[in-house]
Amino acid sequence: MSELGDYLRSRRAHVRPEDTGLVSTGVRRVPGLRREEVAWLAGLSVDYYVRLEQGRERSPSAPVLDALAAALRLDHDGHRHLFRLAGLAPRLESPRTPDRVDPALLRLMASWPENPALVYNRAYDVLAANPLADALFGDFGAGRNLMLLVFTEPRARDFYVDWQDIAENSVAGFRLNYTAAPADPRVQAVLAELLTGSAEFRALWERHDARGKSLTSKAFRHPDIGVLELTMQTFDVRSTPGQELVVYDAEPASPSADALKLLGSIAATARR
Repeated sequence: MSELGDYLRSRRAHVRPEDTGLVSTGVRRVPGLRREEVAWLAGLSVDYYVRLEQGRERSPSAPVLDALAAALRLDHDGHRHLFRLAGLAPRLESPRTPDRVDPALLRLMASWPENPALVYNRAYDVLAANPLADALFGDFGAGRNLMLLVFTEPRARDFYVDWQDIAENSVAGFRLNYTAAPADPRVQAVLAELLTGSAEFRALWERHDARGKSLTSKAFRHPDIGVLELTMQTFDVRSTPGQELVVYDAEPASPSADALKLLGSIAATARR
């Protein structure tokens, strides 16, 4: 077996025949497309595709991968992930100073009194957080790793209102980071800890989902101010590859916006 074969097999299981214009016939023992259906959609021989899934063929060409991405209906992140697994996209080297956040970015984050913001690395270690983000996450941020927070902190299931969705998206994003830089020692360490310490993480990891974070929403249950529904924007930090900036925002004039202002006031009072 190979990572490429595992990924192809997992994606095949997520595509329904009717989504591709195929007519489903006979009893299907497994969900999704059959191997011969993927091969037909991609214009490949069944034998060649079977060799790809079994790991006996490890060097598909770019046109073959493009055809498979189309057949399996992969999005941009999935398409890029497929190319990396096949060795046709560059793997990233670990930055020499992965934990250093650009001082200019720190100043910018500190200037947002109504927007929690944080920076993390490929391993989801929190490298910097502005005062409002510290107030939002509270002592949950003491461990400074978001993956370990989600899967090893029991209180996270109450803090994250939609814990299951958070868990699934976190693992999918972590897999993208792992594939981009599999030699990163910190990513390897966090992965090993999660595989050993969380059965739920292991189950999600075996699904081979790979997608980055984009505009989405999260609901937090803060112990002092209740539930906040916030949108989330994620940005690559161009000055330090491997770092991401996350900024949270509340709908103007909403109860969550009022709650954020209250949280900021409580945090400011505590600092004084």
